[in-house]
Amino acid sequence: MRLLIAGGGTGGHLFPGIALADEAIRRGGTEVLFVGTSRGIETRAVPAAGYALETLQVTGLKRMGLVGTLRGLVRVPLALMRSLSVLRRFRPDVVVGVGGYASGPMVLAAALAGYATAIQEQNSVPGMTNRILGKLVRSVFTAFDEATRFFPSRKVERLGNPVRQAIVAALEGITDASPSDGKLRILVVGGSQGARAVSELVIGAASILVNKNVDFTIVHQTGSTDLGRIQGKYRELGLDGRVQVQAFIDNMAAAYGAADLVIGRAGALTLAELAIVGKPAILVPLPTAADDHQTKNAAHFAKAGAALVLNQRTSNAADLAAVIGNLALDRSKRLAMSKAMREIARPRAAEAIVDRLHALAKRP
Repeated sequence: MRLLIAGGGTGGHLFPGIALADEAIRRGGTEVLFVGTSRGIETRAVPAAGYALETLQVTGLKRMGLVGTLRGLVRVPLALMRSLSVLRRFRPDVVVGVGGYASGPMVLAAALAGYATAIQEQNSVPGMTNRILGKLVRSVFTAFDEATRFFPSRKVERLGNPVRQAIVAALEGITDASPSDGKLRILVVGGSQGARAVSELVIGAASILVNKNVDFTIVHQTGSTDLGRIQGKYRELGLDGRVQVQAFIDNMAAAYGAADLVIGRAGALTLAELAIVGKPAILVPLPTAADDHQTKNAAHFAKAGAALVLNQRTSNAADLAAVIGNLALDRSKRLAMSKAMREIARPRAAEAIVDRLHALAKRP
């Protein structure tokens, strides 16, 4: 099978695509080509994963201002022509879009040219590009029930978000590493760039909790920009002995395994990993995410009993401290949330989607 994966820009779009590529290669007899932009994370991550990358000159159309929107519109026909050139040279058996700027013109060109096409929608609310592509492609793979209403029902299969098999194996191999000594071990994650608003809430909550004699430790991933500032704030509060601050966490599986509670955003990939490892979470959705999809992602997990959700715009450090304090005292609640997380998990999503891609590739 010759598989073309289009999209990227952010890890949330790209890494599910790499998970699909890894699974396809694992089965043998597959050649994979990625198509992205020259500005996204794919320029580093795709070659590092061992795959070829072609790029399109394409930018967004929403929230770009008048000049940015006009520039983006001018680039669309050029990107479509470039996409057709890539298709003629690579001649894929199937094309799958995983979101991001390059996904739109590449999948559109493939669908109009008669290639087998699909999209993988990670979030509960799809962006405008995927809503349009959903009418043209042959299959739509979703992770949330809430996304189904945006697509023709006959095309939709809810298969979950693909996670790389090495990560799945590491997460599934984790046992509860934290001893039952009454200490609450908190992991704070904000993505590769950190999350300043989440960090501020956690720092404020920590200062409240220590005065209430809650026994806790924190591993706080900040991103490189905020590392020194956040280290200084904990030091000023006299909490540096309880807190380990890191710009990046290389072994996320081990970090998850050592935690009793995770605090972070509600990106689709983070939620997929949390579900596989079965860790209860306090989610603070990014309020500026496109179509407010993180809030809706988080609501799905809250409804299942796997997570608690705080609104960044209306919540303060005292609110977060109260939630953490209650969970610190209620181990049975944490265990119930952990069980609910595992029930949501789709650790075999990559395998299921690649099965469908093989079927699409064989369909006339």
